[in-house]
Amino acid sequence: MTVVMLVALLFFVAVIIKLFVLQFIQGEELQRRAELMRTRDLTVSAARGNIYDCNGAKLALSITAESIGVHTSVIKAAEDPARMAASVATALSRDLGMDYQEVLAKVNSQSNFVWIQRKVDFEIAEQIRAQELPGVTLVEETERYYPMGTLAAHVLGFAGVDNQGLEGLEASFDEMLSGTDGSITGMYDANETAIPQADFEYVPPQNGYDIYSTIDENIQYFCERELADLMASETPPKRAGVIIMDPHTGAIKGMAATEPFDPNKWDEYDSTSYRNWLVSDAYEPGSVFKIITAATALEENTVNLNSTFNDDGYITVADATIHCWGAAHGVQTLAEAVSNSCNPAFVQIGQTIEAKQSGLFYKYIDAFGFGKTTNVDLPGEAVGIIQSPDNLGPVELATSSIGQGIAVTPIQMITAVCAVANGGNLLKPQIVSKIMDGEQTVFEMKPEVVRKVISPQTAATLREMLVGVVVEGSGGKAAIDGYTIAGKTGTAQKAENGVYVDGAYVASFCGMVPADDPQLVCLVVVDEPSGNYYGSAVAAPIFQSVVSDTLRYLGVEPDAEEIGSGEEDGWNEVQVPNVVNLDAESAAGMIRGAGLNVEWSGEGPLVISQIPYGLSYMDKGSTVTLYLGGVDTDSEGSTVVTVPQLVGKRFAETASLLSSLGLKLYSSGDGVAVSQDPYPGSVVPAGSTVSVTFQSDSGNSSPGPVVEEDQDGEDSEADEGE
Repeated sequence: MTVVMLVALLFFVAVIIKLFVLQFIQGEELQRRAELMRTRDLTVSAARGNIYDCNGAKLALSITAESIGVHTSVIKAAEDPARMAASVATALSRDLGMDYQEVLAKVNSQSNFVWIQRKVDFEIAEQIRAQELPGVTLVEETERYYPMGTLAAHVLGFAGVDNQGLEGLEASFDEMLSGTDGSITGMYDANETAIPQADFEYVPPQNGYDIYSTIDENIQYFCERELADLMASETPPKRAGVIIMDPHTGAIKGMAATEPFDPNKWDEYDSTSYRNWLVSDAYEPGSVFKIITAATALEENTVNLNSTFNDDGYITVADATIHCWGAAHGVQTLAEAVSNSCNPAFVQIGQTIEAKQSGLFYKYIDAFGFGKTTNVDLPGEAVGIIQSPDNLGPVELATSSIGQGIAVTPIQMITAVCAVANGGNLLKPQIVSKIMDGEQTVFEMKPEVVRKVISPQTAATLREMLVGVVVEGSGGKAAIDGYTIAGKTGTAQKAENGVYVDGAYVASFCGMVPADDPQLVCLVVVDEPSGNYYGSAVAAPIFQSVVSDTLRYLGVEPDAEEIGSGEEDGWNEVQVPNVVNLDAESAAGMIRGAGLNVEWSGEGPLVISQIPYGLSYMDKGSTVTLYLGGVDTDSEGSTVVTVPQLVGKRFAETASLLSSLGLKLYSSGDGVAVSQDPYPGSVVPAGSTVSVTFQSDSGNSSPGPVVEEDQDGEDSEADEGE
């Protein structure tokens, strides 16, 4: 009995000690582990904020969707786990259209819970629910829905399966849009059944903020409609894009690029489709960049409205020969140089800037925002490529002055032009107008001035000159009835691996309207157009269509006398023929045949100049002034001859023309005339010799890089070796 009592006492003491350890030493940890075993936290997803256009139209919203998951512990607890797993996998793979082996592997996973497929269609979810498959559960989640489909896809971006922003505004403002998830904490038994009367703790979610973009749904549609028509044409380009901005606020009203994708089905597209190249890619702007050159020179007073520039058809800088388009422009004012988009004149303008102060042009390029991001709230913005001040030699200065040898992003280019439109302030481009937390405003857009770059006087003078580009120059196809437009065309040859590619161009047009107080600035960029590749022919018409609809939609009042709109009121727009170097009779016939009147100035057998210039646009019935020259007599009675424009003509045509004027030809090379001496318009004695350099169509024999300008007054790089 004593032994039994001692054993019982020892056992009782051991139990007491164990209970003490469990209660007081391990008690807290065991309590925590017990709670983990019997409690479950069910995440309550926060509703992702909506994205609206500037007028409140929904562009992105969240809707409920059900996801299919499996509690694998239920499968493992079955009498025949393998058979049940196979049965569940068969049903799910059939209904979800998935591979059977893939589903079976998930069902047999070591994890207690696995997702089979997230956010399935409603009909499929109902079909699976009706089968009451063991272990299978349907969890209600939210998914992103874009009611307008492809509209503004590159701006909006998209959200992934877990509602995380992956591109566009969805990525830039992901934290604000996501909100904070809530939870429901409850108690469950070993069979995953909720314990009745147990306490549940509910932590409500904090829904995401709503984002109101600056995009206007209607303006965005105008942009995308024109781009779609361009891509559906017989000569579609590689890609194209349009940006429309309010120059007084920096608000982006429309930003459209080709290669659209449907963010509702983002996983069905190649990842390259998501790229918003209007922000992330750089291109050589060509003549559009002359806006910056002219603004710099005017602001620094290195040129003025009385300045004149001589164009012999080309200019030589160091080892580079830079040509102008077709006929040399001769002596011209600054306004004429801008209207003509004259390369040699703008090279001279760039030289005046550098002559005043070394590196001055580069300082203005930097001040206008090139070579750095604009900080627009869109992901993947590039900085572009500009010449280093240490490498800005005479040739680099010359080519930069005409928009070659420098690469900018479309968002940089239009932001810089907006500074000219608003009176000289460089603004940060804005893509979000306000952010709302329910009824409370968290953020509201205000114009952000980065810096003052030019004076209001300089901006107004430059806009007035740019009106001439549309009225008399290459931008005629951008004209809109009742509105004055200040703009600039551009055509630049593309470079790959440091070499310019034959036949690969970027055509563009950037315009401000109305010119005296611009309410809109629009940039059109067409990458590698097929067929006609000039900005005047490819980009300007898109500007005209998009902006004319936008002006009517916004109710912007016309600022010019309304022009007729058809034959019913006796008007239609016509293109002025280029009749320089033709005899007077033939020239008059061509002008009158186009429905225009002729006014004569001077004497002589040939037309040596004309106003407006050839290929510009004007009203039918308007008057073209033809300036005559050729053979004449000077004050002493000697016969003198006005040297005609020869650049662009072939050898036989050149020889015939000079012979008819009593001039001699000294030629070198063959093919097409690329330079001449004396320059066009020079008065020389009869019998004088004119030296003309010809060049084969297939190549360029000049010693250095040659930049040629197309017949619409736009640049294209022509040297294959640069």
